[in-house]
Amino acid sequence: MTGKTLIYDGSFEGFLSCVFYVFEYKLANVSIQNEFSIQNALFSENVTIITNTSKSDRVWKGLKQKASSISSTKIYYAFLSEQLGVENVLLNYIQYIFNSNEKVDTDFTQSSVLKTSQIAKNVSREKHRMEAFVRFKLTKDNIYFANIEPDFNVLPLISKHFKSRYADQKWVIYDIKRNYGLFYDLKTLEIVQMDFPKNFDFSKTDKNFFSEEEFEFQKLWQNYFKSTNITERKNMKLHVQHVPKRYWKYLSEKQPKF
Repeated sequence: MTGKTLIYDGSFEGFLSCVFYVFEYKLANVSIQNEFSIQNALFSENVTIITNTSKSDRVWKGLKQKASSISSTKIYYAFLSEQLGVENVLLNYIQYIFNSNEKVDTDFTQSSVLKTSQIAKNVSREKHRMEAFVRFKLTKDNIYFANIEPDFNVLPLISKHFKSRYADQKWVIYDIKRNYGLFYDLKTLEIVQMDFPKNFDFSKTDKNFFSEEEFEFQKLWQNYFKSTNITERKNMKLHVQHVPKRYWKYLSEKQPKF
């Protein structure tokens, strides 16, 4: 039996548009794939699904009515994991929700419920770490800039935290892995894409882009960190457990001395 592979644009609304299509045509043998990671399957017909916000909104609204807010949040978090095949796990979970007369949020005997919960937990952990470890640097344009490179696409999840915490300053948080960022101009928050010089080293504070004030601040911070760090009580194993090494590149106190 020939199945269908639904190709979408990578957006959450696009994914939900695919879900709508599956329910509309009562498809059974179906797979959903991001257009950026298409894996051609034998005996499968590819169908490109155009994102339709009215249809995606209907799915999302219906989902919130059938399931708890925790379930819908987990589905969104899991989607942002960008894991290969996550769309099909979520499709199965959503079908299970709509086909059940009772809430199935904690029915971990169903594989897609358990898998979605596990993936969402990992994404949530990454979100909280980004909120804790992001460090801004003051540019010559008087805009605070921070680059991140998270395992998951958590930028949409951390925007509320930083908009609230740094409401009185202009800032950019840029995901260099996914080549897009958030720019807050004291009034609005918008998605931006930027062109950086070839082989630009984000781990260094380049004097061509960052202010002299930023260098002074980093010196002060490094000196403070050194003075409060008691060598005799140093527990590197515990330290790495709380601050994994892959996050050190964001921290001023971990950068080379000036």
